[in-house]
Amino acid sequence: MGMSARVLMMVAGLSLMGTAAWSQSVDPVVSRVTVTLDPKFVAGGVKTYGAKEVGDLADYLKKTVEKDLTAKGRFKAEAAGGSALQLVLVDAKPNRPTFKQMTDRPGLSMQSFGIGGAEIRGEQVNADGSRVKLGYSWYESDIRWAEGLGTWGDAEQAIHGFARRVAEGHADIPTK
Repeated sequence: MGMSARVLMMVAGLSLMGTAAWSQSVDPVVSRVTVTLDPKFVAGGVKTYGAKEVGDLADYLKKTVEKDLTAKGRFKAEAAGGSALQLVLVDAKPNRPTFKQMTDRPGLSMQSFGIGGAEIRGEQVNADGSRVKLGYSWYESDIRWAEGLGTWGDAEQAIHGFARRVAEGHADIPTK
């Protein structure tokens, strides 16, 4: 058997194992998604980036997770017996200055850019009371990708990565 055939069989086996592990550890239907802000992020992020900006990002996290779960047939708002996702936006870094930052430091420009990202933690609380820890952290490492992005481009990328993994049923999202 060739090397590529063995690799393909290993990948197929891992995919099946991942699906089985997911179906045994969490409820397939999510009926509620809540998002809160980590207290440290409230103290630093809101002060630095602005309450509206951070609040909008938390809303974006909630809507993106619900949208991805819905696309996979896993979100049924207020369904009886469904599980709840309790998410915490732990940290986020913008690619461009927020309105509050530009107000606080008039020398900043929307042409300024840097690398950003986000960290999300939480848990899925199943109907039987069991809990599955979730977490995801992604920050861009190459500034060359940041120039064309909007204010929260990398943070939105992190949110999409998290939402996609949860919707696809990856219960093994690494946590710190």
